[in-house]
Amino acid sequence: MSRDNSPTLRFLGAAGTVTGSKYLLEAGGRRILVDCGLFQGYKYLRERNRARLPVPAASVDAVIVTHAHLDHTGYLPALVRDGFRGPIHATEGTQELCTLLLPDSGHLLEEEAHYAEHRGSSTHTPPVPLYTAADAVRSLKSFRTHDFDRPFDVGAGISATLVPAGHILGAAQIRLSIAGHSVHFTGDLGRADDPLMYPPRDLEPVEVLVTESTYGNRTHPTGNADDGLGELINRVVKRGGVVMIAAFAVGRTESILLSLARLRRHGAFPEVPIFLNSPMAIDASLMYQRHRDEHRISDAEFSQMYKLATMTRTVDESKLLNLRGGPMIIISASGMLTGGRILHHVASYGQDRRNAIVLAGYQAGGTRGASLASGNRQLRIYGQDIPVRAEVFQTEAFSAHADADAIMEWLRAAPEAPRMSYIVHGEPDASDALRLRIKHELDWNARAAEYLETVSLADPR
Repeated sequence: MSRDNSPTLRFLGAAGTVTGSKYLLEAGGRRILVDCGLFQGYKYLRERNRARLPVPAASVDAVIVTHAHLDHTGYLPALVRDGFRGPIHATEGTQELCTLLLPDSGHLLEEEAHYAEHRGSSTHTPPVPLYTAADAVRSLKSFRTHDFDRPFDVGAGISATLVPAGHILGAAQIRLSIAGHSVHFTGDLGRADDPLMYPPRDLEPVEVLVTESTYGNRTHPTGNADDGLGELINRVVKRGGVVMIAAFAVGRTESILLSLARLRRHGAFPEVPIFLNSPMAIDASLMYQRHRDEHRISDAEFSQMYKLATMTRTVDESKLLNLRGGPMIIISASGMLTGGRILHHVASYGQDRRNAIVLAGYQAGGTRGASLASGNRQLRIYGQDIPVRAEVFQTEAFSAHADADAIMEWLRAAPEAPRMSYIVHGEPDASDALRLRIKHELDWNARAAEYLETVSLADPR
């Protein structure tokens, strides 16, 4: 591909789907990748992780990441392994969380390959992980950290600024000045009413906007998020059951612990044992405490949250939980049942009607969590079909994403309309619903981005 001075934007992921965020900017002979995430969910999406990037990894000059979640960073180890040698720009909070998330992702990928080989459940002989924990550790050496609101040079006169997005620790919107044009990536926008994180910064004037649409076609439930969880716990405890809360280790776990601490303080459910079975979540909590300026939780509340639960780090401790029985509460990753220790708990306790599985947030299509949420009561876990008789409770009250109304309110506050708004990071129905609202309510030019399409920043259409 020739590289001239006409700036372009190409959508290599999170177009027509809510995962795999990758946006390639080309200008002045430079290739800049905004986000470098894993595709998750449906098999045809996951297979994209195994395909070659449309451009060689070695030809990418720099990466800028919005935040640490794997659908935005999880392909970085493969990119570095395949020849990328440039810097990975991020906030300090994002870099710190990636030291947990990326090696853990590599470990889980290796574990899945091992299980597949052991059970003969893979179509590949032998099964090979997408990347290893060692690949992930190597990729961490490429990170360069930046403060919020301090522009930095990406090369060839391209300037980037990281702007607070809320959502999770370190999460940023990215504003780029490139060849005389401006483009703004929302990343994942947080909620104005989030009990954990501060709201996202307002949108400033920009020519091209790339906005997420995870909840583009729905709104979060109103009322107190704690109430539904408290009622569920009471139901399950009365029947001597186990509450398994599938939580993202970063951000969601903190929100759930905060809710449980407040419920316990008000005597909303009996004093049953609570276990935080996620070494990553335990370590992430220390990072949240180090970055007090980014969130609303006081030191006193942090202390209450982490005194509430028994911290479970080792594999043996995790296995013992599967023998213990109820009543108890287990908080464990992953949030969409795509891997991790929660799968072992579901395999052990999911067949008992006394128990409950809590899906505490968005479930991407094709994941086990989405399958349960849609009413399916059989999950394939490590090559075995597990019948699920436990109560399934889904709540989006703990979501760290702005919903459709909140995104529209955030857009409406912008001082002027962008020349074009590209809608990404959403399932097709969510992206199209947001597109329609932007066009009809704001009278802005907007459309859903298409996978692998290239658009001109000088003439966005």
